[in-house]
Amino acid sequence: MSDKSIGIVKTQYFSFAEPPAALQLQSGRHLAPVTLTYETYGTLNNAKSNAILVCHALSGDAHAAGFHEGDKAAGWWDDMIGPGKALDTNLYFIICSNVIGGCMGSTGPSSINPETGKPYALDFPVITIEDMVDAQKHLIDFFGIEKLFCVIGGSMGGMHVLQWASKYPDKLVAAIPIATALKHSPQQIAFDEVIRQSIMADPAWLGGSYYEHGQPEKGLAVARMIGHITFMSDQSMEEKFSRKLKNDNLSFQFIDDFEVEGYLRYRGYNFVKRFDANSYLYITKAMDYFDLSGDKFMPGIRKTNIRFLVISFKSDWLYPTHQSQDIVRLLKRKHAYTTYFDLNSTYGHDAFLIEIEDETRLIRNFLANVSLD
Repeated sequence: MSDKSIGIVKTQYFSFAEPPAALQLQSGRHLAPVTLTYETYGTLNNAKSNAILVCHALSGDAHAAGFHEGDKAAGWWDDMIGPGKALDTNLYFIICSNVIGGCMGSTGPSSINPETGKPYALDFPVITIEDMVDAQKHLIDFFGIEKLFCVIGGSMGGMHVLQWASKYPDKLVAAIPIATALKHSPQQIAFDEVIRQSIMADPAWLGGSYYEHGQPEKGLAVARMIGHITFMSDQSMEEKFSRKLKNDNLSFQFIDDFEVEGYLRYRGYNFVKRFDANSYLYITKAMDYFDLSGDKFMPGIRKTNIRFLVISFKSDWLYPTHQSQDIVRLLKRKHAYTTYFDLNSTYGHDAFLIEIEDETRLIRNFLANVSLD
C-alpha cells in the first residue's frame, strides 16, 4: 500500500435550490437555498465514468483526504484515498461532501435562515438520510456524472450507500456499505436519545437558540463521551486503558483518576470546539428515522445489477455483524452480486477507520473486478 498523500486540498462550495426553487424534504417541508461543502481528489475521466462518492459518518465532513493549508492532520480517511491506495486517485475521481444538517459548511441548523437573518436553530427542518442523499444527487448532477462508479461509506456513510442504491439504482455501478445497518435497533435509538437528552439538559442549550451565547459545552461533551464508549470494544478499551491510573494513587475525589476517564473528557471537550450541538441532534435523529428493511429497499425491483461489497467487524457491538448479514440477505433477495466479509478486529465500531490494510485489500480487489465501462 502506498503511503503517498494527495497533498494540499481546498474545500469547495456548491449551492442550489435558490428560491423559488427548493429542496423538497421527506417531512413535506422545503429547504432553500442549500449549500454543500465538498472536496475532490483525482481526475474525472472524459467519459465521466470513474467517479466514487465517499460518504462520511455522523461527525465527519467533506475533508476526507489530503491536507488543508497549514494543517498538521490529514483528512479523516486519508489512509484510504490517494495514489496507490484503496481508492486510487490515479484511477478514480473521488468526491466527498458534508451532509445537509451538518456544521462543516453545508446548510444546517447553524446556517443563517434567509427569512430571519439569524441561525435556523430549531427552525431548521428535521431531515432524513434520504434528504441527505437527494442533496448529494444535486452535486453529482452538477458534475455531469450520469452514473457513479461506486458509492462507499461506513457507519452513517453506509446508510447513505444503501439509500443511494435503493433510490437511485440506475445511477451507480457498485456499492460498499461498511459497518452499518438497514435500520436502527431499539438499542441504537436508545443510545441516540440519551445523547440528545444530554445536550438538551444543558441549561446553555437554551432551547436550541444558543448561537449568540456559545455552545452548550457540557451537554455536548457528555454526548460525545457516550458516543466514544459505543465506538470502542471492551477488548480495545482493556488493551488501551485497563484500570491504569493517571497518577500513582487514587484521589478519593470526583476527578478523572483513571486514564479512561481522562480520555473521555479529552475527547468530549475537544469535540465541542469543532461540532455544533444542534447538528448532533438533527443527524442522530436522521439516523434513527432511517429504515430500508424489507420491501422498503429497492421497491419494485426484482433484480439489480449493482455489485455490492459488504464489510462488518466482529467486535463492533454498535453495528453488530448480524445487521450486515441482514443487508446481505436482503441483497440476495434482489439477486445482487454480493461479496461479504466479517473481519476480525478488536477495535469495535472504530475499526472501519483503523483496519486500513484489510479494507484496502478487499476494496482494491473488489473495484478491480468492476468494469468502468
